[in-house]
Amino acid sequence: MLDLTNLKKSDFNYYLPEELIAQTPIEPRNASRMLVLSRQTGQITHDHFYNLCNYLKKGDTLVINDSRVLPARIYGEKADNGSFIEFLLLEQRENMVWEILCRPGKKAKIGTKFVFGSGKLEAEIIDVLEDGNRVARFSCDGSIYTVLDEIGQMPLPPYITEKLENKERYQTVYSNEIGSAAAPTAGLHFTTEQLEDLKSRGINVAKVTLHVGLGTFRPVKEDKVLDHKMHTEHYVLPAETAQVINQTKASGGRIIAVGTTSCRTLESVASRNDGKIVPSEGDTDIFIYPGYEFKALDGLITNFHLPESTLIMLVSAFAGYENTMNAYKTAVDERYRFFSFGDCCLIL
Repeated sequence: MLDLTNLKKSDFNYYLPEELIAQTPIEPRNASRMLVLSRQTGQITHDHFYNLCNYLKKGDTLVINDSRVLPARIYGEKADNGSFIEFLLLEQRENMVWEILCRPGKKAKIGTKFVFGSGKLEAEIIDVLEDGNRVARFSCDGSIYTVLDEIGQMPLPPYITEKLENKERYQTVYSNEIGSAAAPTAGLHFTTEQLEDLKSRGINVAKVTLHVGLGTFRPVKEDKVLDHKMHTEHYVLPAETAQVINQTKASGGRIIAVGTTSCRTLESVASRNDGKIVPSEGDTDIFIYPGYEFKALDGLITNFHLPESTLIMLVSAFAGYENTMNAYKTAVDERYRFFSFGDCCLIL
């Protein structure tokens, strides 16, 4: 029995053979396997994502995150001697000023200049932060986003070691608002055709934006779960989406979040507005773990997450701890593919 008053990181550990970590995306997108888990009974059904329509009803609403990943990993050289440098852009401070990770860090002292893409992008270090991150001022002709699209690489998670041949496979087909350091991976399973088919069946699709930070990959270091400090991410819930969600609730339909990022957005808004969904924009550091009472969600589409991560804690809070850990054991036994490019789980 899980002790909700003394949650331990180790409560959320599970055995995962390394060969089950998906290194490449499956083709087509919606050919991935789908484990369907009942919150009420814990019953598990094995299916494929292209059959999602069989589990949804007319009047249900899917809430998707339309954030687009910035190709934020760039390789260049020190301006004065040509030695190698790698930057990972984390957060935009102002127009051309970004907080970055860089390696080797010892080269990046204040005032040091670097060039990327044969001079298409230049940078100067203007600050060194307490955690070792740097702040850099960039310069280029035109938009930095255009240059990054040309010379940047996707900031794939550290557990993916194979090269991504097509950058768009780490974007959802509906990505639009650029700003994420990682993909909202539950949405990677959708094709444009499948979304149109769902809409034709009377299933609503509503958008939110939550820009995923690299904190999503940051491990929980504290043994006691409640001692963990969550990272902050920026979200937007438009008026049109609030209207669709409220109409769905009023007519008895279900709200199904596509991914933990959509879930975090909805629950952040509901938590701040007495359980109501209203048009909102802000920053959230909401931490969802077993014992949390959900205010907006009726269903969740999500991938299989890392052991001892805040994401498996969120899933355990929604599906129930025993149900979740049993589902993960079953997924391992059935050799599902795990993590960002892996298979998915539908929880209803």
